[in-house]
Amino acid sequence: MDDEYIALIKNKMLDLVPVHLMLMLFGLCGFLDKEKSDGSFERHKAQLLGDGVGQQIRVDCGETFSPIVKPATIQTVLSLAVSKALPIHQLDVKNAFLHSELKEIMYMHQPLGFKDPDHPNHVCLLRKSLYGLKQAPRAWYKRFTDYVSSIGF
Repeated sequence: MDDEYIALIKNKMLDLVPVHLMLMLFGLCGFLDKEKSDGSFERHKAQLLGDGVGQQIRVDCGETFSPIVKPATIQTVLSLAVSKALPIHQLDVKNAFLHSELKEIMYMHQPLGFKDPDHPNHVCLLRKSLYGLKQAPRAWYKRFTDYVSSIGF
């Protein structure tokens, strides 16, 4: 969990601010269970997650989004790559959602075990997206498409 929190600070993802009345705060989760391909338990993974369950569309966030690729599209792309002898690469972006900017103003509690001793009653103002928030996939996809467009795609 230390590495996860260090990544949040390094990416300038949040600022500590005083609590205001009528502030909508989102909770946090700490650990996920990672599974093997057969569905059996592999390990616990520390990851700071926003609890977006209580978020309301058009109140707390604009729109949600989840890019979907149909199996037929993947099959077509792979078939073309094989028939033309093109190399195929996979890309995994570590902490992907932490690289996307939030348009909305969002606050969350300080993570347990990581409370600032000088400001224990402050909350975190999110500057960047966080896994678990409803707008996180859209914010990441926008950042990604803006970048690939800037390099000519």
